[in-house]
This record gives sequence, C-alpha cells and structure tokens, in this order.
Amino acid sequence: MSGTFVGMPAFPEAAHTAVADGTLRANLRHATHTIRDKRARAVTELDDWAELREAGKRIKDHTLRHLDTYLVQLEESVTAAGGTVHWAADADEANRIVTELVRATGEREVVKVKSMATQEIGLNEALEAAGIRAYETDLAELIVQLGHDRPSHILVPAIHRNRGEIRDIFREEMGSWGRPAPEGLADTPAELAEAARLHLREKFLRAKVGISGANFMVAETGTLVVLESEGNGRMCLTLPETLISVVGIEKTVPTWRDLEVFLQTLPRSSTAERMNPYTSTWTGTTDGDGPRAFHLVLLDNGRTDTLADEVGRQALRCIRCSACLNVCPVYERAGGHAYGSVYPGPIGAILSPQLRGMGSEIDRSLPYASSLCGACYEVCPVAIDIPEVLVHLRERVAEGGDVVRNGARITVRPAKGHAAERAAMRAAAWAFGRPGVLRTGQRLAARTRRLHPHKLPGPGKAWSASRDLPRVPAEPFRDWWERTRGGAK
Repeated sequence: MSGTFVGMPAFPEAAHTAVADGTLRANLRHATHTIRDKRARAVTELDDWAELREAGKRIKDHTLRHLDTYLVQLEESVTAAGGTVHWAADADEANRIVTELVRATGEREVVKVKSMATQEIGLNEALEAAGIRAYETDLAELIVQLGHDRPSHILVPAIHRNRGEIRDIFREEMGSWGRPAPEGLADTPAELAEAARLHLREKFLRAKVGISGANFMVAETGTLVVLESEGNGRMCLTLPETLISVVGIEKTVPTWRDLEVFLQTLPRSSTAERMNPYTSTWTGTTDGDGPRAFHLVLLDNGRTDTLADEVGRQALRCIRCSACLNVCPVYERAGGHAYGSVYPGPIGAILSPQLRGMGSEIDRSLPYASSLCGACYEVCPVAIDIPEVLVHLRERVAEGGDVVRNGARITVRPAKGHAAERAAMRAAAWAFGRPGVLRTGQRLAARTRRLHPHKLPGPGKAWSASRDLPRVPAEPFRDWWERTRGGAK
C-alpha cells in the first residue's frame, strides 16, 4: 500500500492534537449526527434489513473464498467486451501502468471520479511527477484538492470543513486550477455548488482521459458499477475518449443478481437514500457510445495477504458505505486525519494495518483506536465484526506471530513497548483458568476498593491516561448471587 500517509505520528498523538481543535469537533459532530440519524430512519423502512445484511455478508464471503475463479471470469468477460485488463501487484505497479496508459494518449491532464483505490496508491502524486495533472471532479474531493488537504471521511472527504472554509478555499484556489470563483461568492450551498459546476464544466468538455474506481465489478458480464450522488462521475465515465478504472480485486461480485442486495443496502447505509441518485454501469466499449478505449487495472496491494488471515479477511467485505465512521465515538472526536490513511474510522483501523502491514508506528497504533463499543458492527451492512478484528490485530501487535506478506508466510516479532500488556494478558488468562484464584482476587479487590488509585502507576499510566479506572463493586457478583440466590424469594 502507498506510504503517502505513513510517517505521521501514531494515532494517540495525532488524535490528541485533533481533539483540541474546537472547530473540527463541531464540524464532525454536526455532520456525523445528521448522517447517522437519517440512516437510522432509512434502514427502519425495510422489514427485511437483517436478511439483506446477511445476504450481503454471504455474497461477499462466497466471492472471497472463490476470488481466483471469479477474477479469471471477470478478465475474460471484460476482454470479450472490448476492454483491456491489467494486473497490479502493488501501488507502484498500478501507478506505472496508469501513467503509461495516459502517456500513450499524448494527453497531459485527466479528470477523475471519486476513487479511494487511487487515493490509496497515491495516483495523483504519481501522475504529477510524470507531468500529468489530475482533476478531482467530486465536489468534496475538489474541496480537498483545492485546499491542498487530505480526505478525512470515506463518503464525505471534506467533512472536516464548514461552508465558510469552503468559500475561502474556492475564492483563493480555483483560479490557479482553472475557472476562478465568481466575484462575491457567498457560503450558501447553492452558490458553492454553482461555483464548482462552472469550474468543472470546462474540464469535462476538454478532457480526453478519465480515471475512475468502481463500487462493484460483475464477473459474469465484465460490467463495472459506480454509485455517486452528483452526476460528475457519469460525465467522467462517458465524455472522455479513454477510460481507465483502478479497482481493488475484492470489489468483484459473481452475478448481476448479486447487485440487487447492495443497491439496497449501500445507499441507505451511506447517504440514507432509498435509491442511489446516479448508478452508472459500463461493459467494455461500444462503437459510437462512450469511451473508445477502456482499461481495467485490477489492484492487489495487500489484499491477497489480507485474504490469508481467517479473522482479518472479513475487512475485505467492506462496501465503503462509511456507516461505521458516523457512529464511532472515537472518529467523531478525533476526525479522519488522525488515522494516517485514506481509510479512516473503524474500518480503516482494521483495513490499513492489514494492507500496509504493521511496520510503521501509525499502523501498529490503529487497532487501539477504538473503545470496542461495537456500534460499528451493529450498523455495518455486510456484518463485519470490526471489534473482533481489532482485538485480533491487537494480539498480533503485542504477541507477534505468523502473517502473510507479499505472498510469503513470515513470523513477526512482538512490537516494542507491549511487554506490560503481554504480562497482564497472560496473568489474566492464568487467573480466569483457575476459579479459586479468580474468586479470591475478586474478594480481595472488593475489600480493598477504597485504597484503589484513580490512575494506574508504572506501565499502566498509558492505559489510564485516557480512561477512568472502573470502580470495583462492594462485593463480587458470585458472592451476591449466593447471598441472594439471584433475587429469588
């Protein structure tokens, strides 16, 4: 995975800075509460939501188990429809393929559909180094690009910006990227949207090359699917002469019928809409209609390594709805930049360390960027048990163990600084396996409860620095149960 965001401080340090930003917290609180409240209402309209959720999980799990078969079928279908398929093992290879394809057209600028895969590999930066300018056309991505910023949310990359900040960015930066902002631009949504429309229109009409990702790829027909809410994506998919799509291999689904499930769950989970406003599909090329050349770059970049992990692989079910971000108390307070990845929030905390490995301090800290409250699992439309994967990855950080990297099984050593954690977990395992010891310890803790400190000493300071120690009850539960027989009379 691209190291674009690696090099940032570990999550606790980055989050400490973020939570001190009152404007950021206010922007995030307003936006996440609004989105999640709307989503909750949209989901309750469907009596079979639980069944749809389970169906999405099963489709994804089935596809991942047989991904090799479906990827071959996908390649055959795309090729038969007039497209060309390229395989990219990592970010560098994907960037090289796309750069060479753009150079072959003779063009020096491209328009882009919102794509997390291209952000993941740092494609814009790679194109810029090759003298090719990439223009983001999604409104939120445009704001991020003009502001020389980084996305902080899966669905709403500029969620950390308010309308006044966006107005200032448009006024100061639009002129250097193309058509300047109108004189006297105000911060009303209508005026900001119109300024973006005018700015982008000339790029749509001029561009010869478009670059996209995809939400889904249908193996049986070679069809790619993009869901968006503005129509900018459709302009990029239909107007240019050459279309290049960079898509993670896990976005494959076997059949058209499988889309039925996700076209119901994705819009309601992401934008709280009953039906997606713009759902674009394309299959290869067609004479006289749309791009004359279509290239599909299938991106691995750590995905097959993740697939080898029986617990962690469920992260590959993700359909990028962002519902987990909008209910996460940690994301709401820290924002997306603290995660050091284009995948922020709970899903980013389990996906980024697996795609990139845990060689950096930021990736080793991400599994701890959670309270394990479970709200993310409850809203996930494909039932990813994020808390389970977080605990699994924490164990890998603290204990080390066997993992797959670049297709080879290796043994990683425990991370430094976790000796106290390992000792505490092993002591707990020993005590929980001996009922008499556990009972004695509980009684001793209850009888000495008034002597307990509010913060842990020594190595425990790191844990209690951001948490209150739970108060020990006056008597253990089992003693209470024996004394009262569970309240029976």
